[in-house]
Amino acid sequence: MMLRIGFVGFRHGHIFSLYNLLRGREDVVIVGACEEDEETRAGLAEKGVTVTHDSYGAMLEEVECDAVACGDYYGVRGEELIRALDAGRHVIGDKPLCTRLDELDRIEDLARAKDLRVGCMLDLVDAAPYRTLRRVIREGAIGEVRTMAIFGQHPLFFGARPAWYFEQGKHGGTINDIAIHAVDAIPWMTGRAIVEVTAARAWNARLKEVPSFQDGAQFMLRLDNNGGVLGDVSYLTPEAPGYAMPIYWHVGVHGDLGYAEATYAGDHVRLFRKEAQDPLMEALDPPRPGGYFDDFLADVAGHADPEGLHTERVLRSARIALTAQAAADSGGFPCGV
Repeated sequence: MMLRIGFVGFRHGHIFSLYNLLRGREDVVIVGACEEDEETRAGLAEKGVTVTHDSYGAMLEEVECDAVACGDYYGVRGEELIRALDAGRHVIGDKPLCTRLDELDRIEDLARAKDLRVGCMLDLVDAAPYRTLRRVIREGAIGEVRTMAIFGQHPLFFGARPAWYFEQGKHGGTINDIAIHAVDAIPWMTGRAIVEVTAARAWNARLKEVPSFQDGAQFMLRLDNNGGVLGDVSYLTPEAPGYAMPIYWHVGVHGDLGYAEATYAGDHVRLFRKEAQDPLMEALDPPRPGGYFDDFLADVAGHADPEGLHTERVLRSARIALTAQAAADSGGFPCGV
């Protein structure tokens, strides 16, 4: 199957990884690329992007494509995905898909009514440490999962990030921005569903230049076996060490029989068992580069992997993240999901 795909929006750097991934595949052809922002558009040629349109509406009308990929600023993504679905195209977005629950409702309704697929660039689960941690948990090495602690703190790089991050209505909140990776990974790793946002908080911690920006963000979730999750996805990591910090996407899981932990930059998974004083160092399973897109292709083709990143899982993860963000913004929790 040769999938014809058009791109809209290049205002977040993540989308370039998808664009470059697809340029190297033989089962996909990029048939269009739209950027409506003039300043962004001017710099795309040097990044290897061939722009075909400066109007999204024109691209949807003029280009025959099966799917649309979206990497625009967060606040406009929902609208752009809805327009693509309404035009009969499958969609795949960078995370987050959108910034409002009513947008997600519309995306879900259109996908169901038109039998279309929704993908997302949720690539954390493709990394070797978390694939290994999932295997360890699913094999029963720590027994029943009771608690998880997930630390996805990021450096902010204020002044280097795109200016739209800090403009009203364009970012949509730090929990929705970052915690989407965690809420997607938790059921995949543990086999346990998230059933409640127990608490969430997002606030301006230290970025006094932009008082409205939430550089602090924390959440608490409940699992379907009454297990608990604590998470911190604040933009408070020091810039110099940045993503090399050992806390970056640190995931620790306690179970009845032991404890296992992984980090993004780690070269093994540490496993502590009740009966042994010293930890086991579990060698990493292979990563799965571009796995999120392989799952999208399988979903489009009608043979989605039940354990993969299919439409239902994408929409469920987005809903939990948006619910947690709404709870943080309003103080309305606990709330079921």
